[in-house]
Amino acid sequence: MTTNDRTAAAIAHFNSASSRHLNDLKDLVRIPSISFPGFDPSPVRKSAELVSRILSSSGLADVRILETGEGHPAVFAQWVQALGKPTILLYAHHDVQPTGREELWASPPFEPMERGGRLFGRGTADDKAGAVMHAAAVCSYLASSGRLPVNVKILIEGEEEIGSTNLYKLLEQHRELFAADVVLIADSEHFDSNIPTLTASLRGIVTVNVEVRSLTSSVHSGTWGGPLPDPVIALAKMLASLVDEQGQIAIPGLMDKVRPLSSLEKTELDALPFQESVYRKQSGLLGKTYIMGGKGSVYEKMWNRPSIAVNAIEASSRKQAANIINDTAWARVGIRIVPDLDPQETLDLLTSHLRAHAPWGVEVTIEPESPSHWWKTDTRGVVFEAARAALEKGYGRKPVIVGAGGSIPFVKTITEALGNVPALLFSVGDPYSAAHSENESLLIKDWERACRSIIHLFHELDARMTS
Repeated sequence: MTTNDRTAAAIAHFNSASSRHLNDLKDLVRIPSISFPGFDPSPVRKSAELVSRILSSSGLADVRILETGEGHPAVFAQWVQALGKPTILLYAHHDVQPTGREELWASPPFEPMERGGRLFGRGTADDKAGAVMHAAAVCSYLASSGRLPVNVKILIEGEEEIGSTNLYKLLEQHRELFAADVVLIADSEHFDSNIPTLTASLRGIVTVNVEVRSLTSSVHSGTWGGPLPDPVIALAKMLASLVDEQGQIAIPGLMDKVRPLSSLEKTELDALPFQESVYRKQSGLLGKTYIMGGKGSVYEKMWNRPSIAVNAIEASSRKQAANIINDTAWARVGIRIVPDLDPQETLDLLTSHLRAHAPWGVEVTIEPESPSHWWKTDTRGVVFEAARAALEKGYGRKPVIVGAGGSIPFVKTITEALGNVPALLFSVGDPYSAAHSENESLLIKDWERACRSIIHLFHELDARMTS
């Protein structure tokens, strides 16, 4: 049987067994594997155990639950019998976000439900679909021809939603076990439904908590109002100084090191379709609210320029609102950073700017959080050629190359730990998946196409990387 014959047989097997793999996904979604502190950790372990069984039932003999001695378990599996062939490490995670406001879910978050061609439930898109996708691709080859075209290793992490706290430690403890020539990470989002997508860049993030104080305690606004500085207004003036009238960052020096787009990147961005009505629907932007950020496409602004957001602000509360001058005001401020912004330098500029714009002699306390570095990869070379070809075969159309405005810190962690190997960010969700929000869902047809694409990818990597 030739490699082409084995790939065709694997595709045929997946087509006949896709409902079984979807049922595996449903079983996994039923486990409330929330990794956040304060939640029962036992479901995360139960989830790892089910992932282990799914991988074993896919034909993998070497399946292990890995632990670092703290935190939640990960699952590792491998098939490394393709002598002289490249090795790919497949990554996904089995932990999930909290459910949010359960009253807003149309169906219970941990009861997977099919509606309108989508599978609803917490973790359907982020990222249990990725874990089962890897298992399905491996199973399709092993069940149909008994072997894979390349060596395959699989890592299904249990702590991604809490920042992959122990991932580096895990990689350090098992460095040789994870060694690979390329890593595929199934934890990103399609540009749109039925549009195969490779993500080539991620923004990092620098975050601070800023507190402004002007009084030892809150006081009556009628008795004392007038001569006393209001820390809420002081904080508002400080926050307003961060951007100009177009919403562009106005911190001196911050934009100086932003890497300009290459001609190839500009061409790829220009080729992406854009309809303002669709963008407004996907983002939830209200009808008369402006699109901000000055000149340039929304994609350049979201993926290739830094942006700033006030994530939270607090001074008393709606429930406790009273006629007072608050003693303190607090806000959490984040800057999404891009090449070639240094996280520490960005933090220093942000901190200095806030202090410089604090009015009326108010006291300012600024506490930074751990920053996340940006990530960017070169889309040239045989690995990306293989990925493009695989996605085109899996979806029946050419893929698009995009950036992502969010941060996935573990991408840099994994690639550096493996010696800066090429990384492919494949997608399972789409703009309607509502990952991290209520009514998270997965477009089933796109997930099936993604599974076929991984099957094709094994063949394409073999064809292009085997000497």
